[in-house]
Amino acid sequence: MAALAGKVAIITGGSKGIGKATALRLAHDGAKVVIQYLSDDKGAQEVVNAIGEQNALAVKGNAGSVADSDELIRHALEKFGQIDILIANAGSLPIRDLANTSEQDFNDCMDTNVKGPYFLIQKAVPHLRPAARIILVSTTLCHVSTVSPPYLLYLATKGAIEQMVRVLAKDLGPKGITINAVAPGPTDTEMFTRGKSESVLNTIKSLIPQGRLGTPEEIAESMAFFSSPASGWVSGQVLRVNGGMA
Repeated sequence: MAALAGKVAIITGGSKGIGKATALRLAHDGAKVVIQYLSDDKGAQEVVNAIGEQNALAVKGNAGSVADSDELIRHALEKFGQIDILIANAGSLPIRDLANTSEQDFNDCMDTNVKGPYFLIQKAVPHLRPAARIILVSTTLCHVSTVSPPYLLYLATKGAIEQMVRVLAKDLGPKGITINAVAPGPTDTEMFTRGKSESVLNTIKSLIPQGRLGTPEEIAESMAFFSSPASGWVSGQVLRVNGGMA
Protein backbone atom coordinates (compact mmCIF):
# COMPACT_ATOMS: atom_id res chain seq x y z
CA MET A 1 0.00 0.00 0.00
CA ALA A 2 1.32 3.49 -0.86
CA ALA A 3 2.61 5.28 2.24
CA LEU A 4 0.46 8.37 1.67
CA ALA A 5 -2.70 6.76 0.32
CA GLY A 6 -5.72 8.70 1.54
CA LYS A 7 -3.67 11.80 2.39
CA VAL A 8 -4.00 15.30 0.92
CA ALA A 9 -0.99 17.60 0.64
CA ILE A 10 -0.78 21.35 0.04
CA ILE A 11 2.50 22.56 -1.47
CA THR A 12 3.25 26.23 -2.13
CA GLY A 13 5.64 27.07 -4.93
CA GLY A 14 4.63 23.81 -6.54
CA SER A 15 4.99 24.54 -10.26
CA LYS A 16 8.77 24.19 -10.53
CA GLY A 17 11.97 23.21 -8.76
CA ILE A 18 11.77 21.58 -5.34
CA GLY A 19 8.03 22.17 -5.08
CA LYS A 20 7.28 20.40 -8.35
CA ALA A 21 9.59 17.49 -7.50
CA THR A 22 7.91 17.19 -4.10
CA ALA A 23 4.41 17.22 -5.59
CA LEU A 24 5.32 14.41 -7.97
CA ARG A 25 7.06 12.44 -5.21
CA LEU A 26 4.12 12.63 -2.81
CA ALA A 27 1.70 11.72 -5.57
CA HIS A 28 3.86 8.68 -6.31
CA ASP A 29 3.36 7.71 -2.66
CA GLY A 30 -0.40 7.95 -3.06
CA ALA A 31 -1.20 11.48 -1.90
CA LYS A 32 -3.62 13.85 -3.55
CA VAL A 33 -1.83 17.15 -4.12
CA VAL A 34 -2.85 20.82 -4.20
CA ILE A 35 -0.14 23.17 -5.45
CA GLN A 36 -0.08 26.93 -5.20
CA TYR A 37 1.89 28.88 -7.79
CA LEU A 38 2.47 32.56 -8.52
CA SER A 39 2.74 32.91 -12.31
CA ASP A 40 3.92 29.73 -14.03
CA ASP A 41 0.63 28.57 -15.56
CA LYS A 42 2.36 26.13 -17.90
CA GLY A 43 4.43 24.53 -15.16
CA ALA A 44 1.44 24.23 -12.85
CA GLN A 45 -0.62 22.54 -15.54
CA GLU A 46 2.24 20.13 -16.25
CA VAL A 47 2.18 19.04 -12.61
CA VAL A 48 -1.59 18.52 -12.68
CA ASN A 49 -1.36 16.60 -15.96
CA ALA A 50 1.42 14.38 -14.62
CA ILE A 51 -0.54 13.47 -11.48
CA GLY A 52 -4.02 13.49 -13.02
CA GLU A 53 -6.85 15.97 -12.53
CA GLN A 54 -8.70 13.65 -10.16
CA ASN A 55 -5.75 13.71 -7.76
CA ALA A 56 -4.24 17.17 -8.27
CA LEU A 57 -5.28 20.80 -8.22
CA ALA A 58 -3.34 23.97 -9.07
CA VAL A 59 -4.34 27.24 -7.39
CA LYS A 60 -2.84 30.52 -8.55
CA GLY A 61 -1.86 32.84 -5.73
CA ASN A 62 0.83 34.74 -3.87
CA ALA A 63 2.44 32.75 -1.04
CA GLY A 64 3.03 36.01 0.84
CA SER A 65 -0.66 36.95 0.87
CA VAL A 66 -2.87 35.98 3.80
CA ALA A 67 -5.97 36.29 1.62
CA ASP A 68 -4.46 33.93 -0.95
CA SER A 69 -3.64 31.44 1.81
CA ASP A 70 -7.31 31.47 2.78
CA GLU A 71 -8.26 30.80 -0.84
CA LEU A 72 -5.71 27.99 -1.14
CA ILE A 73 -7.10 26.21 1.89
CA ARG A 74 -10.67 26.75 0.72
CA HIS A 75 -9.94 25.24 -2.69
CA ALA A 76 -8.16 22.26 -1.13
CA LEU A 77 -11.10 21.53 1.16
CA GLU A 78 -13.64 21.96 -1.62
CA LYS A 79 -11.73 19.59 -3.92
CA PHE A 80 -10.59 16.90 -1.47
CA GLY A 81 -12.36 17.57 1.86
CA GLN A 82 -9.29 17.34 4.09
CA ILE A 83 -5.67 18.45 4.64
CA ASP A 84 -3.01 16.12 6.03
CA ILE A 85 0.30 17.60 4.82
CA LEU A 86 1.26 21.27 4.57
CA ILE A 87 4.52 22.17 2.81
CA ALA A 88 5.40 25.88 2.70
CA ASN A 89 7.98 25.64 -0.05
CA ALA A 90 7.55 28.95 -1.90
CA GLY A 91 10.42 31.34 -1.32
CA SER A 92 12.29 34.41 -2.42
CA LEU A 93 16.08 34.54 -2.76
CA PRO A 94 17.15 38.19 -2.85
CA ILE A 95 20.86 38.94 -3.01
CA ARG A 96 21.08 41.95 -0.69
CA ASP A 97 23.71 43.02 1.81
CA LEU A 98 22.99 45.55 4.54
CA ALA A 99 23.89 48.65 2.51
CA ASN A 100 21.81 47.62 -0.50
CA THR A 101 18.59 46.48 1.19
CA SER A 102 15.63 48.78 0.66
CA GLU A 103 12.55 48.76 2.85
CA GLN A 104 10.61 47.29 -0.07
CA ASP A 105 13.21 44.51 -0.48
CA PHE A 106 12.87 43.71 3.20
CA ASN A 107 9.08 43.69 3.18
CA ASP A 108 8.81 41.61 0.01
CA CYS A 109 11.23 38.95 1.27
CA MET A 110 9.64 38.79 4.70
CA ASP A 111 6.18 38.48 3.16
CA THR A 112 7.12 35.49 1.01
CA ASN A 113 9.57 33.69 3.30
CA VAL A 114 8.15 34.36 6.77
CA LYS A 115 4.69 35.96 6.80
CA GLY A 116 3.38 33.54 4.18
CA PRO A 117 4.32 30.32 6.01
CA TYR A 118 3.33 31.81 9.38
CA PHE A 119 -0.23 32.64 8.38
CA LEU A 120 -0.64 29.62 6.10
CA ILE A 121 -0.01 27.45 9.15
CA GLN A 122 -2.34 29.58 11.29
CA LYS A 123 -5.15 29.29 8.74
CA ALA A 124 -4.59 25.58 8.07
CA VAL A 125 -4.24 24.22 11.61
CA PRO A 126 -7.99 24.23 12.40
CA HIS A 127 -8.51 22.02 9.33
CA LEU A 128 -5.57 19.63 9.74
CA ARG A 129 -6.43 16.05 10.53
CA PRO A 130 -4.82 14.11 13.41
CA ALA A 131 -1.19 13.12 12.74
CA ALA A 132 -0.84 15.92 10.18
CA ARG A 133 2.58 16.98 8.95
CA ILE A 134 3.90 20.52 8.41
CA ILE A 135 7.18 21.06 6.56
CA LEU A 136 8.98 24.37 6.11
CA VAL A 137 12.08 25.19 4.09
CA SER A 138 15.27 26.69 5.55
CA THR A 139 18.75 26.60 4.02
CA THR A 140 22.09 25.02 4.77
CA LEU A 141 23.57 28.54 4.56
CA CYS A 142 22.22 29.11 8.09
CA HIS A 143 24.81 26.56 9.27
CA VAL A 144 27.98 27.02 7.21
CA SER A 145 30.97 28.62 8.91
CA THR A 146 31.44 31.28 6.24
CA VAL A 147 28.72 33.09 4.31
CA SER A 148 28.71 35.91 1.78
CA PRO A 149 27.31 39.30 2.97
CA PRO A 150 24.75 39.52 0.11
CA TYR A 151 22.82 36.63 1.68
CA LEU A 152 21.99 38.74 4.76
CA LEU A 153 18.33 39.42 4.00
CA TYR A 154 17.60 35.88 2.81
CA LEU A 155 19.23 34.29 5.86
CA ALA A 156 17.39 36.65 8.22
CA THR A 157 14.16 35.11 6.95
CA LYS A 158 15.42 31.53 7.14
CA GLY A 159 16.62 32.05 10.71
CA ALA A 160 13.04 33.03 11.52
CA ILE A 161 11.76 29.85 9.85
CA GLU A 162 14.00 27.67 12.03
CA GLN A 163 12.72 29.36 15.18
CA MET A 164 9.13 28.89 14.03
CA VAL A 165 9.79 25.17 13.68
CA ARG A 166 11.36 24.96 17.15
CA VAL A 167 8.50 26.75 18.90
CA LEU A 168 5.57 25.38 16.90
CA ALA A 169 6.65 21.82 17.64
CA LYS A 170 5.73 22.58 21.26
CA ASP A 171 2.51 24.37 20.33
CA LEU A 172 1.20 21.80 17.84
CA GLY A 173 2.50 18.63 19.46
CA PRO A 174 -0.50 18.21 21.78
CA LYS A 175 -2.69 18.23 18.65
CA GLY A 176 -0.66 15.35 17.19
CA ILE A 177 0.81 17.60 14.48
CA THR A 178 4.51 17.46 13.68
CA ILE A 179 6.49 20.31 12.13
CA ASN A 180 9.99 20.12 10.69
CA ALA A 181 12.14 21.92 8.16
CA VAL A 182 14.36 20.80 5.32
CA ALA A 183 17.49 22.92 4.85
CA PRO A 184 18.81 22.28 1.34
CA GLY A 185 22.31 23.03 0.25
CA PRO A 186 22.93 24.54 -3.20
CA THR A 187 20.36 22.91 -5.46
CA ASP A 188 20.01 22.96 -9.23
CA THR A 189 16.85 25.04 -9.45
CA GLU A 190 15.99 28.07 -11.54
CA MET A 191 15.80 30.24 -8.42
CA PHE A 192 19.29 29.25 -7.26
CA THR A 193 21.16 29.29 -10.57
CA ARG A 194 19.56 32.46 -11.97
CA GLY A 195 22.18 35.15 -12.60
CA LYS A 196 25.13 32.97 -11.62
CA SER A 197 27.91 32.42 -14.15
CA GLU A 198 29.40 28.99 -14.84
CA SER A 199 32.50 30.11 -12.95
CA VAL A 200 30.48 31.03 -9.87
CA LEU A 201 28.55 27.76 -9.99
CA ASN A 202 31.79 25.79 -10.27
CA THR A 203 33.13 27.60 -7.21
CA ILE A 204 30.00 26.69 -5.27
CA LYS A 205 30.29 23.06 -6.38
CA SER A 206 33.88 22.99 -5.12
CA LEU A 207 32.58 23.71 -1.58
CA ILE A 208 30.48 20.53 -1.62
CA PRO A 209 32.30 17.24 -0.95
CA GLN A 210 30.48 15.50 -3.82
CA GLY A 211 31.47 18.30 -6.18
CA ARG A 212 28.00 18.99 -7.56
CA LEU A 213 24.71 20.72 -6.86
CA GLY A 214 21.85 18.77 -5.36
CA THR A 215 18.79 18.00 -7.43
CA PRO A 216 15.18 18.93 -6.63
CA GLU A 217 14.35 15.22 -6.59
CA GLU A 218 16.91 14.60 -3.83
CA ILE A 219 15.36 17.31 -1.68
CA ALA A 220 11.91 15.87 -2.41
CA GLU A 221 12.99 12.56 -0.83
CA SER A 222 13.41 14.34 2.52
CA MET A 223 10.05 16.06 2.07
CA ALA A 224 8.52 12.63 1.49
CA PHE A 225 10.06 11.27 4.70
CA PHE A 226 8.73 14.16 6.80
CA SER A 227 5.31 13.69 5.15
CA SER A 228 5.16 9.98 5.92
CA PRO A 229 4.05 7.93 8.95
CA ALA A 230 7.73 7.01 9.43
CA SER A 231 8.45 10.53 10.73
CA GLY A 232 5.82 10.48 13.46
CA TRP A 233 8.35 10.75 16.32
CA VAL A 234 10.32 13.56 14.63
CA SER A 235 9.24 17.14 15.27
CA GLY A 236 10.91 20.50 15.77
CA GLN A 237 13.92 19.44 13.69
CA VAL A 238 15.87 20.95 10.80
CA LEU A 239 17.35 18.43 8.39
CA ARG A 240 20.31 19.62 6.31
CA VAL A 241 20.29 18.01 2.88
CA ASN A 242 23.51 19.18 1.28
CA GLY A 243 25.89 16.38 0.29
CA GLY A 244 28.09 16.97 3.36
CA MET A 245 28.55 20.73 2.86
CA ALA A 246 27.68 21.47 6.51
